[in-house]
Amino acid sequence: MKMVMLCAISSLSSGICGEDCAYCTQNAKVKTDIDRYDIKTPEAVVNEAKRAAANHALGFCLVTSGAGLTDAKTEKVARIAAAVRKEVPGLMLIACNGLASEQQLRELKNAGVFSYNHNLETSREFYPQICTTHSWDERWQTNLNAKAAGLELCCGGIYGLGESEADRISMRKSLAELKPFSSPINFFISNPKLNLQVSRLSADEALNIVSDTVRELPECRIMVAGGREVVLGERQYEALERGAAAVVIGDYLTTKGEVASRDIVELQKRGYTFVTECH
Repeated sequence: MKMVMLCAISSLSSGICGEDCAYCTQNAKVKTDIDRYDIKTPEAVVNEAKRAAANHALGFCLVTSGAGLTDAKTEKVARIAAAVRKEVPGLMLIACNGLASEQQLRELKNAGVFSYNHNLETSREFYPQICTTHSWDERWQTNLNAKAAGLELCCGGIYGLGESEADRISMRKSLAELKPFSSPINFFISNPKLNLQVSRLSADEALNIVSDTVRELPECRIMVAGGREVVLGERQYEALERGAAAVVIGDYLTTKGEVASRDIVELQKRGYTFVTECH
């Protein structure tokens, strides 16, 4: 039986960020046409969670904009997580809230969060060319804090930022050291307003990245996430044949994704059933 885990994203807040990550449309140094809003109400997120569950999602990721957690933001995310946990108990909750202390992450765990998503994004060597407002080492430490707090890790990166093959290998070695529960692969899609303008990855190169990641992180659930629809097009489900075990459905943070119903139909047509619990 062929199984795939589906995950959905809830963008709890958007555009309120002082960081300068070159790949991100929420970058404080550029003006992009994105929605900007503060943290949603628990009721609104619960409704999104119910739709995600109806679309066979197991993972549900609570994402906030900004560099990281403050104590006030931790309390708000924890309240939302507890509400979702109560109303849609079958979902596996993932929090993605930037840099965080061990204590803040313990609060999220106590609210019912299963894993913490904090991507390394790229190699330690290449990262200063991508972001100057916080360091790769701070990202690394947040992942260590999550493990210390008893959370599983969801940690991956973005390909196609102009990094070298050596950078890709370096990032995957770092990921292997962290031993994440799951690892998302994102493919960079440039926005005209961003300063980072590089050639888009080809479908063949993107699929080879999936294969390389599966080989180098053999005990990790590899997830195909942002950019798959544009970079892979009609070949996007080949990522599962290359060993990927999870797919993000629906919209991303500031960009539209594949319509969830289309993914479901296409995956079922190919003989996949959907994971309903995680061990």
